[in-house]
Amino acid sequence: MTTAVKAQPWLGPDGLLNTRYHKPALMVFGVIVLGHWAEHVAQAIQVYLLHWPRPTAGGLLGLAFPWLVTSEWLHYGYAVVMMIAFILLRHGFTGSARTWWNTAMWIQIWHHFEHLLLLVQALTGAYLLGAKVPTSIAQLVFPRIELHLFYNTIVFIPMVVAMVKHLRPKPEELARMRCSCAMVATAPAPATAS
Repeated sequence: MTTAVKAQPWLGPDGLLNTRYHKPALMVFGVIVLGHWAEHVAQAIQVYLLHWPRPTAGGLLGLAFPWLVTSEWLHYGYAVVMMIAFILLRHGFTGSARTWWNTAMWIQIWHHFEHLLLLVQALTGAYLLGAKVPTSIAQLVFPRIELHLFYNTIVFIPMVVAMVKHLRPKPEELARMRCSCAMVATAPAPATAS
């Protein structure tokens, strides 16, 4: 008689995404977020250091694909992917790392809401408070380039803090971890008497 092996689910606290594949998923997510953040930094450099007109400052990808900068669908899609990744990967975190991850996640949920508002305006043509273009709530006070650089920075910083704390957990946090993300220093082998 053969015993059937129960497939481990991908999602949830004990799912593969938060156990066996947590570290690779975090690394892929980190590279994607870093690349996106770098695009916003490049856009700010184009405006403030190179003195390009705002409509032509599109980051590095925007130079090759100018429609990327103006596509609310693309920005909204990215905001959704980030929010989902934060939610799905949070089960792998413990202790203070989870607190920092949750902070980044809640900021990203707000950022997602702002992009949803922009997308709805782009689709309907009805702009917030009579603006001439789709406008988010915070954009009523801050220009879009600076605002999105700020949003991505305040999501990125607690995310990085969470990842560093997760890779280097305190002993009591290490005991509760279900993944193998921790970079545990191995003790040197004891010296043998000759």
